[in-house]
This record gives sequence, C-alpha cells and structure tokens, in this order.
Amino acid sequence: AVKVLTALRNHWKKTTLGVCLLSWGGSWLHGKHCDNLLRRAACQEAQAFGNQLIPSSMPLKKATVLLNPAACKGKARNLFEKNAAPILHLSGLDVTVVKTDYEGQAKKLLELMENTDLIIIAGGDGTVQEVLQELCPALSRIAVFSKIPIGFIPLGKTCTLSYTLYPECTNQVQRITNATLAILKGETVPLDVLQIKGEKEQPVFAVTGLRWGSYRDAGVKVSKYWYLGPLKTKAAHFFSTFKEWPQKHQASLMYLGPTERPPEEPEERPPRPPLYVRLYRRLWLCWSSPPKEIPQEVTPEDWKELKLSTIELSIATRNRQLDVTRTEDFMDICIEADTVSKGQFVNRGSQKMHDPHMCPEGSQCIQASRCILQLPEGTEGSFGIDNEEYEAMPVEVKLLPRKLRFFCDPRMRDQMLHAAVQ
Repeated sequence: AVKVLTALRNHWKKTTLGVCLLSWGGSWLHGKHCDNLLRRAACQEAQAFGNQLIPSSMPLKKATVLLNPAACKGKARNLFEKNAAPILHLSGLDVTVVKTDYEGQAKKLLELMENTDLIIIAGGDGTVQEVLQELCPALSRIAVFSKIPIGFIPLGKTCTLSYTLYPECTNQVQRITNATLAILKGETVPLDVLQIKGEKEQPVFAVTGLRWGSYRDAGVKVSKYWYLGPLKTKAAHFFSTFKEWPQKHQASLMYLGPTERPPEEPEERPPRPPLYVRLYRRLWLCWSSPPKEIPQEVTPEDWKELKLSTIELSIATRNRQLDVTRTEDFMDICIEADTVSKGQFVNRGSQKMHDPHMCPEGSQCIQASRCILQLPEGTEGSFGIDNEEYEAMPVEVKLLPRKLRFFCDPRMRDQMLHAAVQ
C-alpha cells in the first residue's frame, strides 16, 4: 500500500488524469443506466395500453409519424427508434413512419390523413412548421381533418411547443418518453395558430409567434461563440451593441381588438333524422312563404393605428398561458422600449434565450385578433417565426383561434384548469 501511494504521489499528473477519466466514465455509465430504467418504465406503462381488450369489430387505431431524421444534428432517427418507437408499438397502435428526408415532403400529409386516426410530429420547430404549412390550409377546405389530433415528440435542437404541452424536463430521454406516453393517454388541448401573410408570399403558419428586433438578431449568432462556453449568450449580445446604438426599429402597426369566443361545438353530432322526416322538412320549406329578410347593419371594423419605435417587437399566441375558460380570443403584441442601456440589453438577452416572447416591464402590451405591420422601404433584417428565419417585409397577422388539437400531458391540462378556476 505504501508503494502504491508513493507511486501515485510521484506520478501525480497521471494520477489526476486517471481520476478525472474514471469519474467521467462512472458518471457516463450511471447516466446510461438511468436512461435504460426510464425506457423500461415507459415501456411497461405502454404495455398496459397494449393489453387492453378491444371488440373484434373495432379496427386498430392508425398513427402516422412524420419523422425528420435531420433534426438534432442528424440524431433524431436514433433518438426516435430507441425511446419513442418501442412505446408506440407496445401500445397496440398501427404505426406508419414517414421520413421527411427533404424539404416539402410533408406535402404527402394530406394523402396520409385520409387513412389515419392521429398524426405524430417527431422533430423540432422546423418540422412542426413544415407540417403546419400543409395542414392549416387544408382544414378550411376539408373539415374532417380538424378532428384528427396531433402529437408532438420533441427531437430537435429547439422544441418550443414542448413547453406548452409537457412539464419542463432536463433529461432528454425522459422528455421524449413523457411526450410519447402523453399521446397514448389521449388528453388534448386546442391551440391557436397565427396566419402570417406577406404581400405576395404564401401565408406562413405559426403556433408560437413572430419576433423582429435586436434580441432575435443577437440570439441567432450565439452558436458562433461556442468556444466561450456558458458565456456565449452574453458575448453575442455584448458584441451586437458595437453596432449602431441605440438600435431602433421603426414601423407602423394597425390592429383590431380581441374577438368574442364562440361556444365549442359538440364533438359528437346528433344522429341524422330518418329519410321521411328530411323529405317532410324540405316540402314544408318549399310550401311555406319565404320569410322577409331583415337587412342587418354591418358594423365597420375598428382599426387602430400606432407608430412605433422599438428595440424588439413580438406577436405571440396565448398557447403558453392556455385558459380553457377564456371568453375572448386574442394574440399578444409586445412593443419593447428602445431606451435600454447596453447592460440591460445583455442581461435581458440572456433571459430571452429561455423565454423568447417575454414582455419586460416598461413595454407596451396590446391584445389583438388581427394586425398589419408596415415597415419603411429599404428595411433590412429578418423575422423569427417559430424560430425559423424569414425576410422582414410588411405582413398581415391573423389569429386562427383553437385551430388545432394537440395531445398534452394530463398534468399540464389539470394545471390549466386549476389556474382558470383561481
């Protein structure tokens, strides 16, 4: 023992390196073991769904998974097959996996939707947005599509929608398994969608919102400072202050106020009356004298106009603060003051990396159902729409309330109902 201690002391550099490697290896193995335990527990819970008896006349539920293998720097396929696929298969679902290997492949969605009971998006923010571009226009033409619930399995680098649907979790395996199990439990919530339309472009649909300003521009460059480790976020915002300061964005905003929320339609329609009843009703309508139409006055829309100078403008849905008992539908417009110091800009920029649509003190907050954003000619820069980059241009943003139904964790739904009661 004395010789061993002497050798370790004489070769202290090698000893230190060995201890570090052993510690890292032990931590890595422990993490792998914990991940396997999480997978096993999730599979056992899914097995309970698969063991449930169903009538012989009832077909298996069909699930279509839209998987983006390129998400999470190409790791999404492996993450899905190790963590989510076993749970889906054990649950008794008839699963079809469609890989969106190239942009625009989600256009096959409409063909698949005719023969599916639920859609599962497996990827990140980009995958969600690509599916929305094909799905939302179809909902206005084919009403039956709106009945199909949508699941989301967070596999991408940025998965903003997961903060709305599932409890916050730092472990990636647990986050994926929790999301997959939430789909099996069947609880859903209606989510608002924003329709963002330029002058000539096709409309873009978003479930989170639009950002335009200095914080968004600095946040895009954070990855360039990866070599600074935990300081990269502050560094990106600090170096952006070397540009023209203060950074002001001029624009004109027209908007309409909130709209009254109509009552929800019943999920099950009443049975169709017999043929003789329908014939009698039609004959009665033909024989009876047509009622005189009373002209209805059309109330002009009350547009309000605002000239703004801001460091950042954000237009966001209320999906992060869902309230199922709310009587009005609106989106939140946050116009941040352009009189911030460089220190405030750096500190607030770090906060906005965690909550991009936060509205700081001193900002002007507007509730609107529709708005038109006019930019001065020659305006450069980009919009961030659900963390995807688009060229800045004049746009009209329209709220589509409760457009889609997404599966969510039952705990999140209970939390929403509890908050609404209070």
